Amino acid sequence: MNFGISIFPTDYTIGPGDLAAAAEQRGFDSFWVPEHSHFPVSPLTPGHDEGGLPNMYYDVGDPFVSLGMAAQATTDLLLGTSICLVVQRDPIQLAKQVATLDAFSGGRFQFGVGGGWNPLEMANHGTDYNERLAIMDERIEAMKCIWADDQAEYHGKHVDFGPLYAWPKPAQKPHPPIHVAVNLPQGIKRVVRQGDGWFPLLQDGNPDSVIEQLPALHEALSAAGRRPDSVEVSAYICPLDEDVVLKLRDAGIHRVIFLLDPLAPDATLAQLDERAALISRCA
Repeated sequence: MNFGISIFPTDYTIGPGDLAAAAEQRGFDSFWVPEHSHFPVSPLTPGHDEGGLPNMYYDVGDPFVSLGMAAQATTDLLLGTSICLVVQRDPIQLAKQVATLDAFSGGRFQFGVGGGWNPLEMANHGTDYNERLAIMDERIEAMKCIWADDQAEYHGKHVDFGPLYAWPKPAQKPHPPIHVAVNLPQGIKRVVRQGDGWFPLLQDGNPDSVIEQLPALHEALSAAGRRPDSVEVSAYICPLDEDVVLKLRDAGIHRVIFLLDPLAPDATLAQLDERAALISRCA
């Protein structure tokens, strides 16, 4: 089993480069950051210290800038989005951001994607919440064309462009691994169709909510002509629970990702050390 860390990078936490370097030194395999562009003022997101979402959601920085800083500070650490809100980004520009980060980092980018959950945030980007999954499908398909073809074009309902040139191309071929954040069983087709990885969400912190879905995932992959082990499973752990980690490890989960609280630098590094100690016990 591999172990990664994730944090909401903000302007009051440890810098992403410093944290990524510290994680690499302690034996973590990957560094992941989430995304929100903004939050419209609403009862759903009333603002800082007003209930609902923790402040880190409002304050999170751009994932590609953060991961670029992490790439510069490390040599082997994998760099991932957890997740990128594809439905809120222009696919041509996003394809260049992904390819640039992968090329400039020496092929270390991991492309975590998801459909998102905030309809008001999406609406400000011109995305209909009810169409978001179809939009995400087409944007991912279109980006794959841009990454693979010297003259790329795509013609769909939601994405439509004629032949174009776009470089650089990703270092990883045919493209960086795509990790799909969905809940099974309803999202299983999307994982099989799009995914090189699956981001499961532990329901109420229960590892069985993920483990019990593995047979269905493997069966669906086999039915689609894919190897059952062709999709990497990365599970988030928060709060820290060694028994959960051990159960996921014994079930064959590929990676556990620890979500760190966005605290001051010394406190963040203390969290990192606590999780590094757990890694040594679970190895």
